[in-house]
Amino acid sequence: MKNVALYARVSTEDQALKGFSLEGQLEKLRSYCDARDWGIAGEYVDNGYSGRDTDRPAYQEMLEEIAEWDALLVMKMDRVHRNSKNFMLMMETLREHDKEFVSMTESLDTSTAMGRFVMDIIQRIAQLESEQIGERVYFGMRQKAKGGTGLLGSPAPYGYEYDDGRLEAVDRELDVVEQLYERYLDGDSLDGLTAWLENRGIVTKKGGNWDKKTVSRILSNPVYCGLQQWEEILVPGGQRAVVSRETFNEVQREKHRRARRKGTNFVVSSDLDKVII
Repeated sequence: MKNVALYARVSTEDQALKGFSLEGQLEKLRSYCDARDWGIAGEYVDNGYSGRDTDRPAYQEMLEEIAEWDALLVMKMDRVHRNSKNFMLMMETLREHDKEFVSMTESLDTSTAMGRFVMDIIQRIAQLESEQIGERVYFGMRQKAKGGTGLLGSPAPYGYEYDDGRLEAVDRELDVVEQLYERYLDGDSLDGLTAWLENRGIVTKKGGNWDKKTVSRILSNPVYCGLQQWEEILVPGGQRAVVSRETFNEVQREKHRRARRKGTNFVVSSDLDKVII
């Protein structure tokens, strides 16, 4: 009797809703084994992991236990990999251990040259589809950024919390931000601002300690002058501003001056026609 390893994966809830649910995959794979009188050596399930890389716990466990099964069975090739290079590396590993690969719905036989050729073509199509999805997501994020409808999944910055997708002010935190801007323009250094925060017992949004990089990011984030930024896109955000655009620009110029080296002099134009670098 051939003993096989069953592998199932979904990366998102949407995939589960579209017919790739984990339990649905496993039920079909078990039935496939019953019909062929195959034994099941193990079931390996990755829930919420992308097929574009191999950083998946169940996938890694399956390969570590490769000596315990004769063939790898999946419902569809893109359940195990969406990257051609990773798929071919896996196939090399299977061949080195004299193991077979079976894709249930695609009826592919890796013991023949034609089966291996067709499998390679299908895998490359799966990778193309994955990359096209990524391109569409990126385009959608750019359009959303241009419309000024949120920070595209980023955590709420210090001074704000999300409320129905919009940034709402956290007054006590914005009071701190305002003082950081004022003290910096009064001549305080990043080290001095960090020490000031620690001496006053003020913690970060996650309750941790401050460092210069975190303070510097606050002093360079246009969200505090009422804007939102995604890559080079800068639009009015609708959230409460704690400093004016003029003050924000003044801080950027001062940071650039203190650096005493060539670097980014990032200021925003008053009419938002462009971002000046």
